[in-house]
Amino acid sequence: MTNCQNYINGHWTSPAHSSSLQAFNPSRGEVIATVPSSGAKDVDEAVAAAKAAFPAWRNTPPNERAQVFFRLKNLLEQSFEELALGISIEHGKTLSESRGDLRRGIEVVEFACGIPTLLMGESLENIARGIDCHTDRHPLGVVAGICPFNFPALVPMWMWPLAIACGNTFILKPSEKVPQTMQRIVALMEQAGLPAGVMNIVHGGRDCVEALLEHPDIRAISFVGSSPVAREIYRKATAHGKRVQSAGGAKNFVIVMPDADVEKTVGALKDSAFGCAGERCMAASAVVMVGEASERVLTALVDSVKEMKVGPTDERTVQPDMGALISSEHRERVAELVDAGQHAGARLLVDGRKLQVDAAPAGYFFGPTVADQLDYGNPLVDTEVFGPVLSVLRAKTLEDAILSANRQPFGNGACIFTGSGKAAREFRRQVDAGMVGVNVGVPAPLAYFPFAGWNDSFFGDLHMQGKEGVEFYTKRKTTTTRWFGLGEGEIWAK
Repeated sequence: MTNCQNYINGHWTSPAHSSSLQAFNPSRGEVIATVPSSGAKDVDEAVAAAKAAFPAWRNTPPNERAQVFFRLKNLLEQSFEELALGISIEHGKTLSESRGDLRRGIEVVEFACGIPTLLMGESLENIARGIDCHTDRHPLGVVAGICPFNFPALVPMWMWPLAIACGNTFILKPSEKVPQTMQRIVALMEQAGLPAGVMNIVHGGRDCVEALLEHPDIRAISFVGSSPVAREIYRKATAHGKRVQSAGGAKNFVIVMPDADVEKTVGALKDSAFGCAGERCMAASAVVMVGEASERVLTALVDSVKEMKVGPTDERTVQPDMGALISSEHRERVAELVDAGQHAGARLLVDGRKLQVDAAPAGYFFGPTVADQLDYGNPLVDTEVFGPVLSVLRAKTLEDAILSANRQPFGNGACIFTGSGKAAREFRRQVDAGMVGVNVGVPAPLAYFPFAGWNDSFFGDLHMQGKEGVEFYTKRKTTTTRWFGLGEGEIWAK
C-alpha cells in the first residue's frame, strides 16, 4: 500500500495534520493507498513555493522550457506500459482504455513542445508615421488545477503542460480516488529537468479545494467535474478575481438514421456508451433511433452488448471488454438510477444490475445496460448517469431527433450516424453542442483543438487544450513604439 504525500518545492512532504483518505483498487475492492487530507496551510506552502519559482521559470526562454517537455515526452514513452497498468489498478478501466488515457495526455505534452511558436505575438509597423505596434504573451503567475477521477493522466495533462510551458508555475489537486498516476509522472518531470517549485501537488478533499479557490496568489483555476460543482467552482473562483475554465458534465445524444451502417454503428455505439464503464463526459448516454433505424440497429446492438465480458483489469492478462466502476457508492448510485428508470417505464433490454464477477467478487462491477422506450421525464434521460447505461429514444424524423437532443441542458458532445451528407450537415449546424461527431462515437478532439463544451457542460470563456488553452494561461501586452531620427520633424501627418 502506498502512503501518498504532497509534492512541494521539489520534495515529498507530509501535510500539516494527520487525517487521511483511502484510495481503492476498484477491481478488487481493496485499499491501495492512503491520501493526505490537505488544508489551507498546505496550500499556502505550495503557493509560496510556486510563487518563489515563478520569476526564474518565467524568464527561462520558451525554447528551453520546450526542451523539458521533449525530454518528458521521451520518459513518458519509456514508462508507458508501467504507467498504463498503474491507471488500470487505481481506476478500474481496461489496459487498452488506460493506454488511451495516457496517450491522449502525451499528445498535450507534444503540443506543449511547440510553445515557442504558440507564444508568438503580432506586430504591425507604421500604424502611423514612424510608429510601430506589437503584442506579446506573458504568463499569469501561479495557477492551479482541480481534477476528477475518470482520467488520471489525461485530465491533469489538459492543464499543466500548457500552463507550465507558457511560463506559469502550477499546483495540482488530483482526485483523491486516483492519486498515484500523477505522483509517478511528477517523478518523470524531475528527471526531465523541471526546476523545483514549478510543479506542486496537494492532495485532499473539500478543504483543499476551498483553499485553492480563495488563495489571493493563485491567478487562474482549471476544473473538471460534475456540472453542479463546476458551476460553483466558477462562481466562487471568479468572485475571488481568478480566471476560470470549469468543465462540467454531459448528456451526449447520438442520432442513428435509417441509412446508418449497422456494423460500424453498433461497434461505435458500444465503445462510446460502455468504454471506461461509461465514466466519461464524452460517453454516448442516449441514442435516438430515427424511423426504421431501431429495427436495423437496435437488435444487433443488444446482441453485441450481451456478449461483452466484464471483469478485473489490474493484471497483464487477457483483458475484459469493460472494467469496474470507481467505487461501491457510485455503483449503488447507478443501480438506483436504473431502478428509478425502470419504475418510470423503461424496458431493460440488457440489465447489468445483477452482474456477478467470480474472478473478483469484491470488485465494483456493474454490467452494460440498455434501456428502451424512454423519453424526457424518465431519470435515465434527465440525469447524467456516469455509468454503463445507454438510454434508447425514438423519433420519426431527423428534425424531431435534433429537437430531442437539444432539450437537455448540457452541450458537450453529439453524434450522428448516417450515409447522407445532407443529414450530417443539417445535424452539424442545428445540434446544440460544442463537439460534434459524424459517424464518430466519441467526438473528443485532439490536443491542438479545444475541448469545447457548451451550455451547462462548461463555465468560462476559454476552453482547455489547443490555442484556447494558450490564451487561458497567458495575458497579452501591447506595446506602441516610436523613435525620433536625427533632424526629424513632427512625426504625425498633418
